[in-house]
Amino acid sequence: MAAQMAVNSGASLWGPLKELWETVDGAVLRRQPESVHLLDLQLKKHKPNFLSLYKNPPKSAEQREKVRKASTEGIAIQGQQGSRLLPEQLLSEAFILSDLFDIGELAALELLLAGEQQQPHFPGLTRGLVAVLLYWDGKLCVANALRTLIQSRHGKTFTLDLSGELVALTTRFTDELMIQGLTKRILTLVSEINVTHEFERLQKERGLGNEKHRKEVSDLIKESRQALADSLFSWTCQSPLSKDDTLALIGHLETVTAQADGSLDSVSLALVMALLYCLDVSFVEQGTEDREDLIQTLPLLTDRQYVAAVHSRLMDGQPWKLPGLQAVCRLAWALSLRVLSQLPQGCALVEFTEADEAVADQALLGDVFLFMKEGILGCESLAQEEFYIRRLHSLITDFLALMPMKVKQLRNRADEDARLVHMSLQMDSELPSSLRKDLDHLMVLIGEFYSKDSFGLELGLEFWCHTESLQHTSLHGSYLGMALQRPPHKQVGAQVKRWGNMGDLLPSTLYVSYLRMLKGLANGPQCSHYAFSLLKTNGATHSDNIQGVSGSPVSWEHFFHSLMLYHENLRRDFPNPDASQYRHPSLRGITQRELEGLTSFLQLLTTIITWSENARLALCEHPQWTPVVVMLGLLQCSVPPVLKAELLHCLAAFGKSPEVAASLWQSLEYTQILQTVRAPGQRQAAGIEVELNEIESSSEEYPLTRGFCHLISTLVESSLPVNLGAGLRVPGFQPYLSFLRDSVFLPFPTRAYRRPAEKWEVADGVLEVFHKLLREYEPQPSDFVQEVVELQGEQVAAHKPPGHSIMFHLLNDSPMLALCLSLLEEGVRQLDTYAPFPGKKHLESAVLRCLCLLDLALQKEVVFMDLLRESQASMLVSPLEQLLQGVSPQTRRADHIVNIARYLYHSSSNPEAAFQSAKILRRIANYPNIQTRLVGDFTHDQSVSEKLMAGFVECLDSEEAEEGTENDSDSQNKVARIRHETQIHMLNLLITSLDMKTPNLALYLLGYEVKKPVSSTNLQDPGVLGCPRSCLHAILSLLQRGTEKRSGPVLTQQAPHLAELCYQVIYQLCACPDTSGPTMRYLRTSQDFLFSHLQHLPFILPSEFSIAALSQMSWLMKTAAIELRVTSLNRQRSHTQRLVSLLLDDQPHTQHTADGESGMEEETRSVSAACSFGIKTDGKLLSVLDAIDFSQDMPELLQLDFFERTQIEQVISNCEHINEQGHTVCNVKLLHRVLVAEVNALQGMAAIGQRPLLMEEVNSILQQVVERNRVRQSLSAKRHALRSWRSLVETLLTACPADLIPADDRQLIIRDLLLDMHEKVLSEEAAGELMPIVAGAVFTLTAHLSQSVLSEQQQGAGLEASSGFASIANSALHLILRKLLDFILSTGGGYQRLRAHLYGSLLYYLQIAQKPEEPDTLQTGKAMWERLTAPEDGFSKLQRENLAIIESYGKALMEVVCRDACDGHEISRMLALAVLDRILSIDRQNQWLVYVCNSGYLRSLVESLRQDDAALQSLLAPQPPLLKPLYIYESKMALLTRVAKTGQGAVELLRCGLVAQLIECQCSTWYLTAMMMRDPSGFIPSPMDRYRQILLPTLRLFQVILTSTTMNHQQGAAQVLQWLIVHADTIQSLLRCQELSMGALQELSLLTGIISKTALPGALETGGEVNSAVLMEFQGHINRFQRLCLTLLGRLAGSERERLLKQAEIAAPGDSAERREEMEVAMQQVCANIMEYCQTLLLQSSAQAQFSICLFSPSGSEPADLSSTLPSMAYSRAPSLGLVLYLLKNSTADFFRFHQSHRQSLGKLQTLDQLPPEELKELCQGLVLGPGGVEKISSVQRSLLAKRRLVQLINNRAKLLSLCSYVIETCLFVLWRHLEYYLLHCTPTDPKDSLMPGASRGISLSRVSRQDLDLLKSDMAVGFGEALQRKLLEVEGLYSQVRSRYTFIQALVRRIRGLLRQPKS
Repeated sequence: MAAQMAVNSGASLWGPLKELWETVDGAVLRRQPESVHLLDLQLKKHKPNFLSLYKNPPKSAEQREKVRKASTEGIAIQGQQGSRLLPEQLLSEAFILSDLFDIGELAALELLLAGEQQQPHFPGLTRGLVAVLLYWDGKLCVANALRTLIQSRHGKTFTLDLSGELVALTTRFTDELMIQGLTKRILTLVSEINVTHEFERLQKERGLGNEKHRKEVSDLIKESRQALADSLFSWTCQSPLSKDDTLALIGHLETVTAQADGSLDSVSLALVMALLYCLDVSFVEQGTEDREDLIQTLPLLTDRQYVAAVHSRLMDGQPWKLPGLQAVCRLAWALSLRVLSQLPQGCALVEFTEADEAVADQALLGDVFLFMKEGILGCESLAQEEFYIRRLHSLITDFLALMPMKVKQLRNRADEDARLVHMSLQMDSELPSSLRKDLDHLMVLIGEFYSKDSFGLELGLEFWCHTESLQHTSLHGSYLGMALQRPPHKQVGAQVKRWGNMGDLLPSTLYVSYLRMLKGLANGPQCSHYAFSLLKTNGATHSDNIQGVSGSPVSWEHFFHSLMLYHENLRRDFPNPDASQYRHPSLRGITQRELEGLTSFLQLLTTIITWSENARLALCEHPQWTPVVVMLGLLQCSVPPVLKAELLHCLAAFGKSPEVAASLWQSLEYTQILQTVRAPGQRQAAGIEVELNEIESSSEEYPLTRGFCHLISTLVESSLPVNLGAGLRVPGFQPYLSFLRDSVFLPFPTRAYRRPAEKWEVADGVLEVFHKLLREYEPQPSDFVQEVVELQGEQVAAHKPPGHSIMFHLLNDSPMLALCLSLLEEGVRQLDTYAPFPGKKHLESAVLRCLCLLDLALQKEVVFMDLLRESQASMLVSPLEQLLQGVSPQTRRADHIVNIARYLYHSSSNPEAAFQSAKILRRIANYPNIQTRLVGDFTHDQSVSEKLMAGFVECLDSEEAEEGTENDSDSQNKVARIRHETQIHMLNLLITSLDMKTPNLALYLLGYEVKKPVSSTNLQDPGVLGCPRSCLHAILSLLQRGTEKRSGPVLTQQAPHLAELCYQVIYQLCACPDTSGPTMRYLRTSQDFLFSHLQHLPFILPSEFSIAALSQMSWLMKTAAIELRVTSLNRQRSHTQRLVSLLLDDQPHTQHTADGESGMEEETRSVSAACSFGIKTDGKLLSVLDAIDFSQDMPELLQLDFFERTQIEQVISNCEHINEQGHTVCNVKLLHRVLVAEVNALQGMAAIGQRPLLMEEVNSILQQVVERNRVRQSLSAKRHALRSWRSLVETLLTACPADLIPADDRQLIIRDLLLDMHEKVLSEEAAGELMPIVAGAVFTLTAHLSQSVLSEQQQGAGLEASSGFASIANSALHLILRKLLDFILSTGGGYQRLRAHLYGSLLYYLQIAQKPEEPDTLQTGKAMWERLTAPEDGFSKLQRENLAIIESYGKALMEVVCRDACDGHEISRMLALAVLDRILSIDRQNQWLVYVCNSGYLRSLVESLRQDDAALQSLLAPQPPLLKPLYIYESKMALLTRVAKTGQGAVELLRCGLVAQLIECQCSTWYLTAMMMRDPSGFIPSPMDRYRQILLPTLRLFQVILTSTTMNHQQGAAQVLQWLIVHADTIQSLLRCQELSMGALQELSLLTGIISKTALPGALETGGEVNSAVLMEFQGHINRFQRLCLTLLGRLAGSERERLLKQAEIAAPGDSAERREEMEVAMQQVCANIMEYCQTLLLQSSAQAQFSICLFSPSGSEPADLSSTLPSMAYSRAPSLGLVLYLLKNSTADFFRFHQSHRQSLGKLQTLDQLPPEELKELCQGLVLGPGGVEKISSVQRSLLAKRRLVQLINNRAKLLSLCSYVIETCLFVLWRHLEYYLLHCTPTDPKDSLMPGASRGISLSRVSRQDLDLLKSDMAVGFGEALQRKLLEVEGLYSQVRSRYTFIQALVRRIRGLLRQPKS
């Protein structure tokens, strides 16, 4: 029992029933696929609900007890664990509800819980009130389901065209219900349920809330009654009822009463119609295919007892409560009997069928036609149900056709009565009491019935004799299926014809009724044509008699003749306008009966000419009748206003034709109906103005005014004459407008009205005119120029167009605007009462027109005010949006905009007003300054604020909204489309507002904080913590519908454009920094929004919606990218993981556990499984890419015969503007206006003849432009989608933690993405506009691929040559390369910027095959042979294969790359140069080099250096313009350096005159200028740095050339020397440089290297014949270079060295280690270069020591004291030999230090895994930027960085070791050479002897005394002691043999030792 007693929180009386209705609706009405099965399940489940219809679960003591204890013991709730304690208050409410509806206590409790859950959907209601709504809504759902199920049955009247399976299911189910007594149950319920009674009960228990709640409850109750009655009606339409059921139905109808106005209510009407269909046998005559089966089931034909029972029940004398209703049923029965009597089955029923006449007589006695007119036609619901109309139609026509004798009797009776009446009038006696008006009633009934045709059935056609066969096109039933229509052979027309042809025999009493009947039968396009012909032929048969006595009274002839006579008569009495009697017009002319006749005929005429244009023109142009003139004449006479109103309506009908309208305007002006010209002496106004003010106002009825408004409204629509009234007054429409505004509109609220509804009719009529005028008005510059017209000899100001005048009034604080606004306020106040009131329809219409006026004014004001400003006219206007912020005089508050917004709250009853309101709000929202005020106004009053929010949400929530096409004629579709448009406007309002500053409207509507900081918002589900339901909730619930099903979000398919905007709003909220946090938190936690939507990607829609589908995906992917980034930053790993898996998986992803806590391992495994090796994954990312169609069909060129194409293109581009989405589109309406104006401007007959052809061409141009717009939007959508896709992919690869996607999977994913993209972009049809985005994506993906492969190698996934490279196979890499190169070639000549991306990709790709830096271990390498025969490693293999692929593309590729390298955009050039550089570096065959040299590109590059010079010079200014030239220059030099690395290339460069070009460049000479400038800004490099960036590449290039040109060394050296000498000043400055910074050392290391190779005495000989003076100069320069180099050596080898290293550490303590290493290398390099220079100089001067030059003075003392004490001397004297010794010692010491450090680092590298974390951190410190950077990186990264740092250290030390050993060797050689000379060959001099032969030995050795030499020897012996010698030999042992390179250290040490040990000679 406990299990059964669990509470269902969805409420068993509501939730399941709602679900039932949705299933039935989906299966039957919306025909959803797979719905039959669901329906079957639901019907089985809910069968009890249908069997015991509306029976509530009973109360029980047990339940009561259970509920009572719920507050202490708790109660179980389905779907929740454990039991829940409920508050006492809730339980007491449950008991009240249980007693109120007499339902079980648990059911009541469930309703309340459901009410609490649904409360946010009903703002302002308590849970109890919501529960009341849910109770009745549940009932309604059952009733609706029942009705729909019965409608789906197969039967005799209509069909819904459903599948046989479904129909069989519903038929079987409903048959069972019927057998169980459904009819009686329905009849009982219809009698029992009563709104008043229910309301009394609810009122007693306080179960009714505000007006809206009352209305909703009463609507639900009424609708459920109606649905029940409709169920019965639908049943009888399709299948007959049984005998008992039929009698029960008759029994119910006996008790039915009428409403106050005598008509039936809609429920009774449905039951009456049900009975009429029960008694209907007319279908038997229709030859449908299943006729025989239907006859078998009809008891009328097969069951004698049935007929007997019904007959006796209808004929017994018992009077019903409504005798008229009894009469209708009897008439139907009589007609059924008559049909039966004519059927073979009727023979058996002859006793009943004989009685048909008697039954009909009974019916006629009961005034059957009168009741049909008053009781049935008076019911509103009649016009809304097509099959009611068809049944009544068949009733009337059957009576006329089947009972002709009865009709004849009626006719005779009418004639008789007419004679009696005539006699009694003659005798002045009483009218006889026995008059029957049956025929009169019948005619009026026919007239009334056919004059309303809401379904366009034109049933009246059956009354006309068909002279030609008329095809029925509009016979469609409203139930989607076919109306089974009676064939038109049964002519009723003969009767009409007969009545009409009797001419004057028609009794005068029936004249008006007959005209009314004709008016009804003339209603419709074809009927009106027949009626017109009838009236024409009636008159044509008679001679034109003046009196018209013998003419038929029902003919045009007779009627227009009479009109002319009236006019003649009355005109004689036409009063003098000044005469006072005008106020009391004499009615002598027209009696009441004549008035009725005239109005009837005018109405008939109006109907005919409204429908038939032919009739309109035929009558208008008739020469004798001239109807328009006569009518206008009559309007001037004194006839009653009612007649004048009819005349005006009739004129309005004539005015529908533009041809008539133009002349009608002139006639109207001429007759002065509205006085527009005053006679000079006239005292008072005349015409309609007087009638309005004096006659109509006093009688408080305004037919004439309404008629005049209607006439003007029609005429304005047809044509608006500009020169109306020319000659007599200022021409134009102005007087009419002023009258309508000042005399009709402004006073309308203050006038008195006998009929309250008329007030709103007048307002509606006049506003209609304003609306039309403003709608057609387009502001023109001419409207703002004051033009004048000539009038009776004087100049008068001309009138402006009427639209201009209305705009002017709306843009000022005018009475007109004030009245419009107060009307809006009145309207919303009335609507808030939810009560019906007279004129409600017209009030709503007037309000709608006011809103339209405001909307139009807001739309046109921008152009209007711009033109006004330009014209400088003296007119004052204010923007409407500011006027709307004014204070309302009624409420004394600024609430106009609030009032407009309040219409959204009534969107359910007034969708159009809500639509206009949304449009206005959207226009106002574009103004940022108004937004803030609006938020204040909207939130000022709590109750209003809640209502506004509820209104917005209700509009967005609207379920009826549907995205439709523009031309839906069906009113229901139209409303659905309007609701949809409203939603679109509201979303656009939100999108616009979100871009404004806070607080803005969007934030308020979406539920964010507007009074506190936005980011502090805490979004909740509606109802949680009192959070109301906001627009955000509405948008999310729109989007979330259907996400749990496989088909995906419903909205994306049903309303693609709406869905796109919803996604955009969500994206904007996530992208805006303020709202991002709260939004993403809410979406992630409460909604799981992104996951549930991304799993349905891609959205595939039909082609017309493909643009919307792309946009939807774009916004969704952009949001997903943000989410990935945010969750990664916040370390919300499981969220990121889940999205990543979803995007990359190819298996359908199952829903994760609720909290996403599933184990990490399985998630990682799922990704790995998806990307398992070699299988092409097809995850979401790829499928989205596939969904973007890269091809775009372009519209073909215009084919024009008349217009000039270039001019048309110009006009089209002038009409272009940027729309809200940021697309450039052409304004088609504007273009149309321009082109039509152009066509209209053509003069002459030829132009008129060509006009149709011209218009056709205009049409084709417009179609072309529409197509162009579509193409642009399509391309834009594709670009947007691609960009979003790219950002998602890039975020996925960049921002997400690297370990979420393992390296091998990452590479496969990138491979697939790259190949897919290339495949799409390289197809023939791919649109060029999409290429740049693809190229960008290719670039980032290749970069990631390269990084991934490199990091995988670094982590030591050894390179097996077999499986290819890393995880990605070589074949895949080759494929990627081929695609890349195809892409580069496919871009052709254009797209250079695009190729920049592709070159970048290519560089990244080629980087993959680059060998990583390996540690130099100094171990003995393999022997040369082993190296040559070793198998090639993965790197070289891949590189070789890459090169083969590149070369297979041949010259084409070379051409493209070289061309881009030489010319074009800077970035492309740099990248092309880099690509060339890279390819040249791997091109062993030198094919590319040969091409570059031979094709002239190399020469072009070399020559361009000269052109770069000026730009480079400008860079050395303190504030350089741009650094572009510098980067280009660096790239060029890098390439040239690469070329120079091969001997062939170097020679080629020299041949191209490279050095000559560089000699001419001036920028190298700017050294001193750069020195002087100090630049404080940190970002741009200082001038000195910039100078170095220019100089260093040049020096490097020279060094490479010198190295490469070993064979032709002399030629290269000579040219470089020339450069040195040209720039000698600069170079000397550099060598003398005081501050040796890092940069300076780099310069020096390169410069000394060059000098050591070129500045040699021998270099001059190669220069050819140079004259001696120049030779001398050269020699001088070279000597100076030598001196400076030696001096420099003194500085660097001396004590300055330590100082420099210390300085570097102090300057940059952070990265001191690396800085110090670099400086050490640079210094060692300089020393090595200078020592090499010394060695070369010594060797060049002579092979033997005795003739060689001396570079060092014979002093063995250490140089420490030299540099400090004698700075000036240091430069002049030659450095001492002690310096070399000092350098030797230092280098030896350094060598051991470096060797030690090298060994340690190697050890660390081998045991990297065991290193303590502190040490790892220390190693990484230099490579990670910023404080605390090391903390943030993962351990894997850390060890990778440590490894990189160690390799760097090891290689640095190896370099230093090689330099040290070289310096040691050269030092020893120089020492040995000098000592040999000094100690063996030098002859010491006497100090006194100054001129010595030794003076030429290079350095001033003029005064070398014996003493010096002795001192030298002793110093050297001391310095070059045993310890040093041992160390030197150890160096050789440690270094030289290991490197398998043999040095001369040992030999030199031995020789020096020998020299020093020699005895003194």
